[in-house]
Amino acid sequence: MQIDAPVNASSQAAAVAPPAAASDLRTAALLAALAAGAATFWLLPLGIAPQAQKALAVGLFMIAAWMTQVLDHGIAGILGCFLFWMLGIARFETAFSGFADSTPWFLFGAVCFGLMAGKSGLARRLAFAVMRTVGHSYPRLLLGLIISNFLLTIIVPSGMARVVIMAAIAMGLVDAFGPGKGSNIARGMFVILVYQATIFDKMVIAGASSITARGAIEKFGGVTVLWSQWALAYLPCDILVMIVAWRLALWMYPPETATLPGGSEYLRREVRAMGAWSGAEIRAALLMTAAIGLWVTDFLHHIPAPMIGLGVGLVAIMPRIGVLDADDVRKINYLPIFFVAAAVSLSNVLAQTKALDVVTAILFAWIQPFIGTGWLSTIVLYWAAFLYHIVIGNEIAMLATSIPPLMEYAKQHAIDPLALGMIWTFGAGPKLFMYESAVLVVGYSYGYFDSKDLLKIGGLLSIVTALILLLLVPLYWPLIGIGK
Repeated sequence: MQIDAPVNASSQAAAVAPPAAASDLRTAALLAALAAGAATFWLLPLGIAPQAQKALAVGLFMIAAWMTQVLDHGIAGILGCFLFWMLGIARFETAFSGFADSTPWFLFGAVCFGLMAGKSGLARRLAFAVMRTVGHSYPRLLLGLIISNFLLTIIVPSGMARVVIMAAIAMGLVDAFGPGKGSNIARGMFVILVYQATIFDKMVIAGASSITARGAIEKFGGVTVLWSQWALAYLPCDILVMIVAWRLALWMYPPETATLPGGSEYLRREVRAMGAWSGAEIRAALLMTAAIGLWVTDFLHHIPAPMIGLGVGLVAIMPRIGVLDADDVRKINYLPIFFVAAAVSLSNVLAQTKALDVVTAILFAWIQPFIGTGWLSTIVLYWAAFLYHIVIGNEIAMLATSIPPLMEYAKQHAIDPLALGMIWTFGAGPKLFMYESAVLVVGYSYGYFDSKDLLKIGGLLSIVTALILLLLVPLYWPLIGIGK
């Protein structure tokens, strides 16, 4: 037996090594293919400015690497930023400008926020409060979370902030059900909550992207954009999307446990077991309440949501004030933060090199014959915005660069600018890939779902929202004064 043991171990190692080596070989081959494709694009005689063409070549490499997941999203992003700098496409401060943007540091604060809620036990206590209110079956709890997520959109004007708040409750629910991170309960709950946070703030003027779109529509379209009219226009879509998303999550991720183990008696027993609030829970609750209060009242003090998120995250690490310590911070996965910074850097480089102007001009040259407010125009505009957003990962950059020419076209052809702008903005809501939204990256950083989950849910809900919009624009919107 003493002789056989090392032989068996060696055999097992030999059996494992070839698949690992084969996987590395496939990764290297795919990476080489992506690099070759980018190099080919670099050398093609396209007749555009050299710097713009070079920026697009590296940008396409980054996007393809993110889509194929040949490397971790963060590593692929840093590699792209380095190529912008090394190849002389942009100066260092532009190539890595995303690291000086508020978005990735908001993500760091959000991660600390979530760790604080989980470590202190506050997330679990909040989860039990939700369960005692809506019931202990998984379908009812999921629907309650979805509705809460939508209502929170109105008072918390930041998708990332809403994800952090809802994640604290969702983590407690997953823990209470007991199946763990890789379970259907965890994956379904998190991917739906996170995905909805990216589209709800297009149906209400609440997030940075819809606020950007509203300003551009008013400035370049010469029309007044009312918060109430925008919200009313998408209200039927809100309701239908919540119902469809709820049913999709139950169908695609059937829960391992349909009801909370032990039911109402379990709830009472666990609440008693938690006892009085601990000092850590109280401190975490106070910090969370302060953050939510500042987010809700930002129209009074005008403190940016990222500043609030990062500030609360840093306070959570302070001795005797917060809940976390240096060891907790060391355990944070920083690659998602690098990924967000790289995505912002990509948009900045494309804008500085005028590559965005090239892409926008090509796009509108193709869709101009279809622009209008009929059913065909609605579909073309929606899917054009959807695909354009895949190329331009940062939705704020995408909307800021594409809405002005769209508004000019609308005015020249006597088409309602508000209707076109709202359709285009809504097309930026549905997403398939993580790099398209910092909100998705925040949710992904918790580790409860992966890119495949997002691709499945995103693909189906993108089709659903397109069909809903197809009915709203020609039939409902004219009734409330849009697109007449």
